[in-house]
Amino acid sequence: MDAVLSLDATAQLAALSSGRISAAELLDASLSRRDEANRTLNAVVAADIDRARERARAIDEHRARGEGLGVLAGLPMTVKDTFDVEGMPASSGLKSLRHGARPDAVVVRHARQAGAVIWGKTNVPVMAADFQTFNNLYGTTNNPWDLTRTPGGSSGGAAAALAARITALEIGSDIGGSLRTPASFCGVYSHKPTWGLVSQIGHVPPKPGALAERDLNVVGPLARSVRDLRLLLSVLEGGLTAPRGHAPIELKGLRIGLWTEQPEAPLDPEVKAVIEAFARGLAGHGADVTPVRSPVEMAGLLEAYRKLLASLLAEDLPARQLRTMRRIRGLASLARALGAGPDSWAGLAIDYTASHHEWLAADEARARAGAQARNLFTQYDALVAPVGPVVAFPHDHRPVTRRVLKLSDGRTIPYLAALNWVALASACGLPVTTLPAGQTARGLPVGVQLIGPRGGDSRTLAIAEAIEARLGGFAAPPPPQASPP
Repeated sequence: MDAVLSLDATAQLAALSSGRISAAELLDASLSRRDEANRTLNAVVAADIDRARERARAIDEHRARGEGLGVLAGLPMTVKDTFDVEGMPASSGLKSLRHGARPDAVVVRHARQAGAVIWGKTNVPVMAADFQTFNNLYGTTNNPWDLTRTPGGSSGGAAAALAARITALEIGSDIGGSLRTPASFCGVYSHKPTWGLVSQIGHVPPKPGALAERDLNVVGPLARSVRDLRLLLSVLEGGLTAPRGHAPIELKGLRIGLWTEQPEAPLDPEVKAVIEAFARGLAGHGADVTPVRSPVEMAGLLEAYRKLLASLLAEDLPARQLRTMRRIRGLASLARALGAGPDSWAGLAIDYTASHHEWLAADEARARAGAQARNLFTQYDALVAPVGPVVAFPHDHRPVTRRVLKLSDGRTIPYLAALNWVALASACGLPVTTLPAGQTARGLPVGVQLIGPRGGDSRTLAIAEAIEARLGGFAAPPPPQASPP
């Protein structure tokens, strides 16, 4: 069964359709792989096995009778634990949210309608608000490439489960790199759609039952191939048939902007080296790769993005903590005037307590950046950029204000610098396909963002598919060499 689990979702679906394996057998294989790998990874944290087995048997019976089936018929799937699943409500890492009967999130309903067998939930940080994946309810998720390191966040359990072949498809979300960072850290693929393309209803946060589509946040697929991203994205949008065929594109002649230089966004030299080698590979296949420095006015965009993001996250804070931030805002403003940085306690307090007037100013700043991005994409077909400044880093569960990121050359940078490279696409609602770019000398994966114009989801996916065909795709992590912390 290991050979089947190593296939991408599209190939597993072909095996189901041909009768090579039944839905019940494939589910059992996935559960066995979960039992084997999850002891060290802790990626899958909740399951509804009886209901999944019942659904798998029903799909096998429908297939045996020759009845029409959906495009995901019989495929076992896990779902990030920020989405409501009937029988497994979203906990978002909090015990208080785990209880209560709630219907499927819209995207979960779409996956079920397409025939997916949803059997488990994957771990997240508390309220999906960290670049690591740990919480007091379910514990810490480890990276399958190195168990002493994080798989990223907030879709960390999802990316780890994919890389470990526990699941072939995952539904994730992204407000500050939550699809992109785990994909990069675990060596898998993700697609952050254009904002508004996929429904967020049934995603927690915001609070359970909320009907507003959150600013900045998107819902999208994670997978081990680009064709699987395309398939699941079509389902998440509400499609019940296979995505339409598309003419393959060639790398030759593509205009690619290479963005690795940005004064406000530090980058580890080992990450930069992998991305530059990746860019040389693109050029070797005929792409026109041009270095781009500061594609938009980044200082203003970063300030605006952090204010927009903090304004949303403030809604999820305990009331007492938010009241405290409001009380110390005056002191925080003085500290900022005296030189405290945006990543300090003062900067966080100011951003989390932004007034509506300040929010409107930030919204205007991102609109200006969006206009600059539209102009950029008249010159380039796509922009290649780092996902973040570092590779997967060791677990660090100290308070956020005490954490730093260590670079391979010995420097340290603020923990929240992990937001800087993802800010452009998040703030401006741009689509991003994240794909593996290579590995560092230490054998840790590095991903890249392939950023496109707003509404250009098909463009970034098509380019990513061409890159996958020429430069190679997913590589499975080696057997674990370290014990979990």
